[in-house]
Amino acid sequence: MTDDAKSRILDAAMMHVPFDGWSAATLAAAARDADVDPARAKALFPRGALDLALAFHRAGDAAMLERLRETDMSHLKFREKVARAVRFRLEAVDDKEVVRRGTTFFSLPQHAAEGARAIWETADHIWTALGDTSDDINWYSKRATLSGVYASTVLYWLGDDSIDDKATWAFLDRRIENVMQFEKAKAAINDNPLLRGLMIGPNWLASKVRAPSRAPRADMPGSWRGRG
Repeated sequence: MTDDAKSRILDAAMMHVPFDGWSAATLAAAARDADVDPARAKALFPRGALDLALAFHRAGDAAMLERLRETDMSHLKFREKVARAVRFRLEAVDDKEVVRRGTTFFSLPQHAAEGARAIWETADHIWTALGDTSDDINWYSKRATLSGVYASTVLYWLGDDSIDDKATWAFLDRRIENVMQFEKAKAAINDNPLLRGLMIGPNWLASKVRAPSRAPRADMPGSWRGRG
């Protein structure tokens, strides 16, 4: 019942966000339209507009994951799978203005950290869905890199007026190609006997970092592995 009420409020909010943004006014109007008591709406979204905006973002993530589960991508190269996932995420949105209002909302200093965390969650969902099994510093670098790709693609997409957003998908392909070139450059440095020595310290330090799943404490984002 709770999920149903949240969904009804979120659905109702879509017609108000383009005019009132992600705001208390939007939440109040959406609760009224969804026939949900204001006190209950407050309980469902305790931080008001912030929780409402995050619910919208996470609903988009869920739609993306569902589409990924339903799509056969076995014939695609890995970079193409990543691009397809980002595209699915953007195509989960019906109204760009709702996202445009969200970028304004999450650019506010008091909401910036939650906005960054939401983008990180999207990147994490994509890597996990595509079968990433890294448990070292690569767990972080992959998500950080994809977060940057996703964020820049969203901004480009918001200003794209090309047919079927073709310019956005071309931009996305270029960004991913840039990332792949960077990864190739890192591999080349590690393979070069003259440059490999410069990376001994950084590589040793990186080898001590572990993904959150191996953290000794649940409230820590990662862990340091000492001598075993």
